Amino acid sequence: MELKIESASMKHKPKQSQFVADLKRLRRQKLLLLMSIPFVIYVIVFSYLPLWGWLMAFQKYKLGSNIMNNEWVGLKYFRELFQDDMFMHVLRNTLAMSIINLVFGFVSSIVLALMLNEVRKVFFKRIVQTVSYLPHFISWVVAANLIMTIFSLDGVVNTILLKLHLISEPILLMSEPKAFWWMIGLTNVWKEVGWNAIIYLAAMAMINPSLYEAAEMDGAGRFRKMWSITLPSMLPLIVILLIMNIGRILDAGFEQQYLLMNTMVVDYAQTIDIFVLKYGINLSRYSFATAAGIFKSVISIILLVMANQFAKRMGQSRLY
Repeated sequence: MELKIESASMKHKPKQSQFVADLKRLRRQKLLLLMSIPFVIYVIVFSYLPLWGWLMAFQKYKLGSNIMNNEWVGLKYFRELFQDDMFMHVLRNTLAMSIINLVFGFVSSIVLALMLNEVRKVFFKRIVQTVSYLPHFISWVVAANLIMTIFSLDGVVNTILLKLHLISEPILLMSEPKAFWWMIGLTNVWKEVGWNAIIYLAAMAMINPSLYEAAEMDGAGRFRKMWSITLPSMLPLIVILLIMNIGRILDAGFEQQYLLMNTMVVDYAQTIDIFVLKYGINLSRYSFATAAGIFKSVISIILLVMANQFAKRMGQSRLY
């Protein structure tokens, strides 16, 4: 009988010791935990509490009424959303601009980081970094006015093209429907490429210099070292950032398109966010707007999970 009691107590010891170890770890990290409290509160207040408003998508919601006292209509507004030709048109625009931004923005950031990493003159490197970082801190209100001025009929772009005899008369690129998506991609790269390159530069700084020294002894040049050492070392980071960007594929933006949009390109410029504002909130169709928002969130989560699972099967780094 005594042996049984002893064996039972021995079973509980590992659990107790693990619990004690966890408590000690929490005590050591109490300062970090205290510092994280404001951020946890921020996420709860601005990310999780608003999910309560998703109930509006399943109700005939009236402004000012109690959210639990409205008439329940099931999936009515989701059916209206998918039967709306304008929404399908907007979904096409959103996907097109998001893919262009993803491809060009992602590749350009990596290329810029690789080029900056190869620059040996510190003064020149700092100038390029400063010039490429600055646009990120300019609001889209200011940036949109600057872009419209540069691409206007008497702007810098048309002046250069005319002097090079590439065009016979000025063209208004921002009013060309077929060129609008590409202009969005171009301006987005200009504004964010430097900022997005920072994380890649940080990853390159962590690469062991002895790898480059060994490659030089084997006669490898700059491009060979980039291809065989730098890019493979950055691959886990690239995969994780790609997964996160795929999860935001329906987040093509709002400010950029809204500020650069005009009557000539309105059919190509509207994104899901602009659609929600114009045909949902502005018309007091709050339930319809919420349904569109839920659609966007659910699809984003599905894409994120699929991209993560694909990376897992390929044996690459993943989010979880």
